[in-house]
Amino acid sequence: MSFSQDIFKKQKTSFIQVATNVTEQKHHVSRAKRGQILGHLRGFRGCTVWFTGLSGAGKTSVAFELEAYLVTHGIPSYCLDGDNMRTGLNKDLGFSKEDREENIRRVAEVARLFADAGQICLCSFVSPFTEDRELARRIHRDNDLPFFEVFVDTPLEVCETRDIKGLYKKARLGTIKGFTGIDQPYEKPEHPELVLKTINASVEQSMMQVIEMLRENGIIP
Repeated sequence: MSFSQDIFKKQKTSFIQVATNVTEQKHHVSRAKRGQILGHLRGFRGCTVWFTGLSGAGKTSVAFELEAYLVTHGIPSYCLDGDNMRTGLNKDLGFSKEDREENIRRVAEVARLFADAGQICLCSFVSPFTEDRELARRIHRDNDLPFFEVFVDTPLEVCETRDIKGLYKKARLGTIKGFTGIDQPYEKPEHPELVLKTINASVEQSMMQVIEMLRENGIIP
């Protein structure tokens, strides 16, 4: 590794501010005003719901079902999915620990913008490392935006039976290296806002648990 590559790696890991002569610009529109424009008579509802868990746990199924439910009920929401982000904004990132960190950092910043705009942003990412999820939480906390971590707690053996993408099979054969749950660890959340057990629950039932959490926290009526 060259000296310049080493510096770049350190900058990515510690998220050093590289750009100089940059000044934050303040919006002229308040969050309360954004809430009114979006039809939220009870005020601003912007927040992020972060779904984490193994591949095949059911994160995206629940998140997309929730997105559809919210939009159908007139509540602006958008789902950021791991695969979708990696075919666009994060297409230059692989699955090394450093690239996973940068992947989550970028997603967290995009989610913050959605939330700041008054939408309920739903993030569906394996996000296996505690420090990366805590970074996402901190990015929201520092901007006074609600952040809800939802752990989709589905056992590995169940996830493997749902292997519709064939990823676990490839990981077991050694075709895929560094696959979470096989040859890369998943660090379970210690204090998530919600834990979903999907084994004996339908997608709709799991979604309604998230809905209840949002209601209890005053995000939706």
